[in-house]
Amino acid sequence: MSTPFVLVVGAGPSGLLLALLLGKKGIPVQLLEAADSLDDRPRATHYSPPAVYELRRAGILEHMEAEGSFIPNGACWRKLSGELITGVRAPGSTEPTATPMICLSLNKLTLVLQRQIRQLPHVEILYSHKVTGLGQDSDKAWVSVMTPDGVKTLHAQYIVGCDGANSQIRRSLFGDWEFPGFTWDQQIVATNIYYPFERHGFDWDSNFIIHPEHWYMAARISKDGLWRVTYGEVGGLTVDELKARQPEKFKAFLPGNPDPEDYKIVNFSPYKVHQRLAHRMRVGKFLLAADAAHLCNPFGGLGLTGGIVDVGGLHDCLSGIFFGQADESILDIYDEVRRAKYSDIVNPVSSNNIRLLFQQDPEKALEHSAFLKMCQQAETDRKVAAKLKEGMDALQYDFRQHYSR
Repeated sequence: MSTPFVLVVGAGPSGLLLALLLGKKGIPVQLLEAADSLDDRPRATHYSPPAVYELRRAGILEHMEAEGSFIPNGACWRKLSGELITGVRAPGSTEPTATPMICLSLNKLTLVLQRQIRQLPHVEILYSHKVTGLGQDSDKAWVSVMTPDGVKTLHAQYIVGCDGANSQIRRSLFGDWEFPGFTWDQQIVATNIYYPFERHGFDWDSNFIIHPEHWYMAARISKDGLWRVTYGEVGGLTVDELKARQPEKFKAFLPGNPDPEDYKIVNFSPYKVHQRLAHRMRVGKFLLAADAAHLCNPFGGLGLTGGIVDVGGLHDCLSGIFFGQADESILDIYDEVRRAKYSDIVNPVSSNNIRLLFQQDPEKALEHSAFLKMCQQAETDRKVAAKLKEGMDALQYDFRQHYSR
């Protein structure tokens, strides 16, 4: 490929989606991935309506359905005993005309995106291309890349870092340790398991259990009975120590108090929770999106949804520049708007409120939590339900309003 208009670093879901959206407009894109193939870990699974809006624009909802996507029926909050506290029906689960929430493992989404990209003559994916440095001038930007054929320098009009939490683009722009924010002192363990939650009264597809010690989430993530169970653990433990504690943890908090022979674990992934936001999401010809720009807790799907909404907006900005409908100043608006959307999410006070929601006294959950009260009111009050939806849609922003022609 000759010099592309956009070079995207990182073939995760956000990088792939950005390349697809731009490529379908006929905009030349080169996509670099340090690994030799796509990441096949299941990872995140739920796409809120703002993300689904962008996936629909990419024309892939039918392809996702062919891979097994489904519309979950909603989310609820329970006591450790399984007793229901309150719940909220998911968008699209009861109203066919609503933009739905969709569930599909991330590794299946990336396969869909890759297949669609391969049909586009203007998009090229280069695996085993690891970025090691970067530079720019007033006309173009470039990256130094380690490839199977040695070190190369690749140029583009704009370069977008979609290369994850350890983004080399962000590190090169700001420094290795410059990612403002903090890390939770507790650890999170994500597991995918086969276990008959339905037999124990779990008739909601997403269940958040409130308890000072045994707080966790159980969400159905496939049509064949696979569930994601994500739970809190004490900090400072090794992976082996966490694995050794897992049977006792499941015995203590899963409904039915099962023994290891009663369930099948498919994936076991401990990780730390970060609340961080980059200094800027635009530095000249370089732009950041998704985890390369911001990290937040996994509860509520804000990380995945936010990353997808980032690249949807960035696609509009870059398309506007390419077709002469906007000038480069629209990228400053992208930086300002997207960072503002996350400034409160990564705030320590907001993070602490999230933890309190899960770790409070379950007997007084409704009394202590304004959010749970609002969810309960939304069951019978359409105005309150609409307000909840507004909060979910707040991540979206239409940058096309800043087109000059």
